[in-house]
Amino acid sequence: MNYLKNFLLLVLSLFSFSNSFAQKNNSRDKVQIFYYGWYGNQAVDGSLQHWNHEIIPHWNNPKWNNLGHYKGGDDIGANFYPALGNYSSNDRKIIEKHMKMIKESGVGVVVVSWLGKDSFTDKSMIKYLDIANRYDLKIAFHIEPFYKTITELKEQLSYLIKTYSHHPAFYKKDGKPLYFVYDSYKISPEEWSEMLSVSGQKTVRNTDLDAFYIGLWVDQNDSVFFDKSGFDGFYTYFASEGFVFGSTTSNWNFLAKYAKDHHMIFIPCVGPGYSDTRIRPWNEANFKSRDNGRYYENMFNAAIKINPEIIGITSFNEWHEGTQIEPAIPKRTGEFIYEDYGKDPWLYIKETKRLTDVFLKEK
Repeated sequence: MNYLKNFLLLVLSLFSFSNSFAQKNNSRDKVQIFYYGWYGNQAVDGSLQHWNHEIIPHWNNPKWNNLGHYKGGDDIGANFYPALGNYSSNDRKIIEKHMKMIKESGVGVVVVSWLGKDSFTDKSMIKYLDIANRYDLKIAFHIEPFYKTITELKEQLSYLIKTYSHHPAFYKKDGKPLYFVYDSYKISPEEWSEMLSVSGQKTVRNTDLDAFYIGLWVDQNDSVFFDKSGFDGFYTYFASEGFVFGSTTSNWNFLAKYAKDHHMIFIPCVGPGYSDTRIRPWNEANFKSRDNGRYYENMFNAAIKINPEIIGITSFNEWHEGTQIEPAIPKRTGEFIYEDYGKDPWLYIKETKRLTDVFLKEK
């Protein structure tokens, strides 16, 4: 009898530990990081992708037109330089290193930028899912505005679901996918309502395409858009404090209250800084110094203060906007000296772990 009793106690103890571990691990899903798989190099892809970035024209000042592209290599058109150099997003070894870094940063969900079937960002998605799964990470999708209508978007999402949703690393919240929809304002709220409202003529509700659809909140009057469109929630994305209404942390109490009143999900997004003046030389007003990690800490603390269900991090590797936490190294090319993280290239991986631990402890 004692043997049986001890055996049962052992089983219950192991079950309790396993359940506790699963719950603790699942809490990491509350921190989600935007990731860009659009980089290519000669060795893996046959050509450079993104490292030879164009200098983006200003929307109405012709002074900034036709300024060309960066060459790549030592001169990538970013304000920081990656420790891994001009890597390919299709290189399994790079994906492995990135997933390991993200795991060490304390993040649970990798939100990959996706430009549709047959795009460069879809090429290695199975690799990402497989490797993320080994690190007990989940993959969610950041839907870029590559589609022109909701009909086209539904076709693309149907491909996404059929191809990837059965993979164990495909992120689901309460049994459904969660999609971040970038520049959602480019389609009218009335058209979105046809897709996202239960009574819409093209509704995805209670179909295989049902999901949590998270739109982008930019301006103060975007409440009008979200009142009508049928989105399940909204996120702020931008890492530049004060750039727009949504990315201004002093407005997050308002956004949190709006979300609560409308039974929506609000995902405030934080970043370590913002620095894009090599590809947008006309955008100095939105530069945000990292201040040796203090900017990141302040933005993270502002998000924690409103007690959101999920915090988004912008970003793991958006090098050309200078929002990355991926390790960067000191470097010089010609007259230009890249910014860096000081003595520790891993500073922001470590800071992310510290700050996510603070957030999850509050939960």
